[in-house]
Amino acid sequence: MLIPTYNERENVPRIVEGVRRHAPHVDVVILDDNSPDGTGEVADAIAAKDPQVHVVHREAKAGLGAAYLHGFAWAKDQGYDAVMEMDADGSHRPEHLPAMLAAAESADVVIGSRWVPGGEVVNWPAIRKVISVGGNIYTKAMLGMRVNDATAGFRVYRMSALDAMGLGDVASQGYCFQIDLTRRAVRSGLKVVEVPISFVEREIGDSKMSGDIVREALTRITVWGVAHRGRQVRSAIDRRREPRWHTL
Repeated sequence: MLIPTYNERENVPRIVEGVRRHAPHVDVVILDDNSPDGTGEVADAIAAKDPQVHVVHREAKAGLGAAYLHGFAWAKDQGYDAVMEMDADGSHRPEHLPAMLAAAESADVVIGSRWVPGGEVVNWPAIRKVISVGGNIYTKAMLGMRVNDATAGFRVYRMSALDAMGLGDVASQGYCFQIDLTRRAVRSGLKVVEVPISFVEREIGDSKMSGDIVREALTRITVWGVAHRGRQVRSAIDRRREPRWHTL
């Protein structure tokens, strides 16, 4: 379980305890971006008492995407055959872990989804819901994907899936990182499954959502979408140019 952190010292003990209770066989890795509030030190104290908890100290805040790429590489070096993503703010409920891990038995990528039947968001302001729903509709339309919650950050990846997706040129940082990996998974022909979850607005600390994150996502989705539609047009033109043989 990869959990990126930045100023989450009050949330880390709760989220780690929840993961260890609902998925006791899962190892936890805290990826701390040198939090000034002492999150790293809190994580170290937890790890000192639990051999299944590890802490990776990163030099500075470099974005969600960079933290996860670091975590993927760390997990691969350690020999894990699957990794999970989970927010540190308590929005992702550990009680959904058993269902997501069960789904991963027959899937390459599992997404804990808010926008499938049975999924929900709790205590979200209306504007956040509009941004999330609208962003996912736009993503589906532009990229031609059937995934309902491409921005979700509660996930399971098989290591073989990450290898197949080709992550060497990933440059997206914020929540756009999740969309980027989703489109790579779909483009690679991997099996992506969505499991309904209840997403609860954080109770402690401040949201990391910002206008810059939204703008990055819109810009990159538009660029990817134009390229995707361009490939479709070229493919259709090539098919029309293929010689047609008529037999009597």
